[in-house]
Amino acid sequence: MSIWTRINDALAALAAGEGLSAILDRLTGSRMASPERSVGFTIAIIALGAKMAKADGQVTRNEVAAFRRLFTIAPEEEANAARVFNLARQDVAGFDAYARKIAAMFPDEGRQTLIDLMEGLFSIAMADGEYHPNEDAFLAEVARIFGLGEPCFRSLRARYVEGAPRDPYDVLGVPPGASLDEVRSAWKQAVRDSHPDRLIARGVPPEAVELASRRMIDINAAWEEINGKRAA
Repeated sequence: MSIWTRINDALAALAAGEGLSAILDRLTGSRMASPERSVGFTIAIIALGAKMAKADGQVTRNEVAAFRRLFTIAPEEEANAARVFNLARQDVAGFDAYARKIAAMFPDEGRQTLIDLMEGLFSIAMADGEYHPNEDAFLAEVARIFGLGEPCFRSLRARYVEGAPRDPYDVLGVPPGASLDEVRSAWKQAVRDSHPDRLIARGVPPEAVELASRRMIDINAAWEEINGKRAA
């Protein structure tokens, strides 16, 4: 059973008048099975992505198409994916309400999962080739609600937005005064956290593990930059 079929089953409650945000409530909890976590993750990123797509005043075809690229949606599943997107776009709940539900959804290994979600949102924001100030404000507020901190947000923005300031220490999550051993340890941990198997275990569906590719490039580049400067 594909993730989109499972999502469609989860949305069956909408026929009884239950809202999309209420369905996310039912998908919260640290003991969700892996398939449920994948459903929750996917609904969450589509819901927030649909809200963000309106942040710059318009929903473009490129932004909608970003979901297809991000989740590798098969042609026969596009109707299910579009249904979630349209429901979220029409839902009366604000994006901050969704962000709080999502932050509560992954309480254990939550930080890494929330970073995964933020990367997906940045992918959607940049799908039309522009980074609107309203999108920046939207993503900054979501990151704040997620509790990720300013350095983490700066690192994510630099990864996706051309010309944004980039600090290799932000990428690895260490202070500039950290020893080389501390930096090396943070780099190795970041590489482990970005392995596709780790992403799937956190609830990222296999259709979206390509999120790790850009992250790995950035992580390795940050380590090489810091190590090169320290060795000079």
